[in-house]
Amino acid sequence: GLSSPMAYNRHMTDSPRNGELDLAIIGGGAAGVLVAIQVLRQAHAPLALAIFEPASQLAQGIAYATPWPEHLLNVPAAKMSAFAEQPADFLDYLMAVNAYPGETREVLGERYVGRHHFAAYLQQRLQEAVAASPAQLQVIAQPVRGLTPDDSGYRLQLGDGHTWHAAQGVLATGNSMRPLPVAGADGLPADTVVEAWDYDGVRALAGAHALAIVGSGLSMADTVLALVAAGHTGPLHVISRHGLLPLPHAHAGLPDFDPAPLLPMTLRQRLRTLRRQVRRAEADGLPWQGVMDRLRPHGQALWRSLDEADQRRFLRHVVRYWDVHRHRIAEEVDAQLRALQASGQLRVHRARLDRVWREGDALQLSGHDAAGHPQQWTIGGVINATGVETRATALRNPLLQQLQADGLARPGPHGLGLDSTVPGDRVRSAGGQPQARLGVLGSLRIGSLWESLAVPELRQQAQALATQVVAGAATAMP
Repeated sequence: GLSSPMAYNRHMTDSPRNGELDLAIIGGGAAGVLVAIQVLRQAHAPLALAIFEPASQLAQGIAYATPWPEHLLNVPAAKMSAFAEQPADFLDYLMAVNAYPGETREVLGERYVGRHHFAAYLQQRLQEAVAASPAQLQVIAQPVRGLTPDDSGYRLQLGDGHTWHAAQGVLATGNSMRPLPVAGADGLPADTVVEAWDYDGVRALAGAHALAIVGSGLSMADTVLALVAAGHTGPLHVISRHGLLPLPHAHAGLPDFDPAPLLPMTLRQRLRTLRRQVRRAEADGLPWQGVMDRLRPHGQALWRSLDEADQRRFLRHVVRYWDVHRHRIAEEVDAQLRALQASGQLRVHRARLDRVWREGDALQLSGHDAAGHPQQWTIGGVINATGVETRATALRNPLLQQLQADGLARPGPHGLGLDSTVPGDRVRSAGGQPQARLGVLGSLRIGSLWESLAVPELRQQAQALATQVVAGAATAMP
């Protein structure tokens, strides 16, 4: 099966050249698997690669680990390929495995399919890449706790105490949850305070009692659907500072709006222009979503062309509104959330939370609204749906803490993620020097790129990193 450490290693050598690797990929979620696939595809020599991932299945980081069919991708199937140059590859896979029997290719391409299909797709493409490559891949089911540079790369300290060596490394550690912003949460029983990405833990909370969901973004939508599917009948209190729910996709034509003139503008001018474009689109009978879809490929350029003060203003005043318009949900998910609100089961509260404590068989959760008025809820459990941790100082991964402590990495702009070179995808050390042997992709690059979580960005970064890895290995050959 996929989980055995040597499943991908055709030659069954226990560890190539005694723990000597050409490339260590740290993290086996979607980002790490995309890097491995690209290196295997591009390699023209017997390189030794390993993915270090303690989870039992690859490609199942917190985004794609859900086995539940109600958890859908937020992008239609036709746009979810692992390969920029083969945009219909995921759709080809779904048709080949007959994932939706009887559905035509055209209809399936427009569909928001279950997220579990994407993990299975990446696993299959990885196995195919291994079979066709001169390179060898191992999967090591251990976390990397530390990286120490030496003359020829890095020594890796693993969770089980073993040491490996790699000529090059790629950080693909993926997303970690923000801690719950409530005093007292750490002292409560583990089964009453659950992370939104603990899909089984969430479903175990279903019942007739009230529950609180902290955060109102995409993980909240996942959580609500999972609880309802598991038969939850009690009230669901969604609590967030702004009380903004994700907005739905729309199926309609795109307006003929060109985002390029936005690039030299200030943040204020951009917002004014976008509002004008939305009014124009609506006058033409087109939904506002089309304006956002036109912006979608330009996210990194739009972020990087703002000056530092405007980036700060965006983070302080605009980001909540940007997120609900940019990270949208399938129309069917939106319809379910609206129906639950209309029935009174789902209740959205704008509040800041203060503390949570046990009282008898229940929990008490207290907070205050924008005007400072106290609020309190009696609940059977709390679900943390506050989203991805982006602050460098708060990243809970021991490796990321060690890299910063040893000066091998530093926080990115505005303290978000780790600093990296653009272009080049290299981790910057404390002094700002790019590290030639250490690459990075995904959410750790949010400060430098802003848009760095979704598949279009991950696949492009994975391809660029793989090209560098293969070129670097070629020049290092004796």
